[in-house]
Amino acid sequence: MADFQYYVASSLDGFIATKEDDLGWLLQFEEAEGVTESYEDFMAGIGCIVMGGQTYRWLMEHEPGKWPYPGVPCWIFTHREYAAPPGADVTFVRGEVEEFAPDLVADAGDKNVWLVGGGNLVAQFAKAGLLDEMIVTLIPVALGSGKRLLPVESPTAPLELSSTRTLGGAAVELRYRFPARAGSAGPVLPDHVGNPGS
Repeated sequence: MADFQYYVASSLDGFIATKEDDLGWLLQFEEAEGVTESYEDFMAGIGCIVMGGQTYRWLMEHEPGKWPYPGVPCWIFTHREYAAPPGADVTFVRGEVEEFAPDLVADAGDKNVWLVGGGNLVAQFAKAGLLDEMIVTLIPVALGSGKRLLPVESPTAPLELSSTRTLGGAAVELRYRFPARAGSAGPVLPDHVGNPGS
């Protein structure tokens, strides 16, 4: 069954963007050795993409006329009205994330679901037991303030570090698995999604 993965870059002090959604601090590293390969390897396993309305709006403002995920179903959780880019497989929804989990898994097929962000949306998946893995690349920059990496309401259980690697001699990619809930081989999903043993 599909994993729900949070693949993201973070500053050393735990922010994924400035308060103004500036990513200049991150984009200066996009040509670093290994970065492109890491992204391409990750995307090869993705069958469905999920993001919040603010992330979608940022993409539309910074990549006008160029949808970065052609051929991949993308779900946007938002309370605002947006138009989909021409030719893009985009679905706009509002509601609790667990309500749509079966559809996301179905769209992913035999691949995984990428929770693009932002952090508030991913925290909702974590709270619902719908976050399997976090792949975070630590960028050697401190921002001081901004949009938090994973603004959960309370401490999580310890995560399991499954791998690490250095990118460009400065950034570090860390892969963490979220612990399974008691009696489950993975995160707790609604029964109709297909929990192990349900």
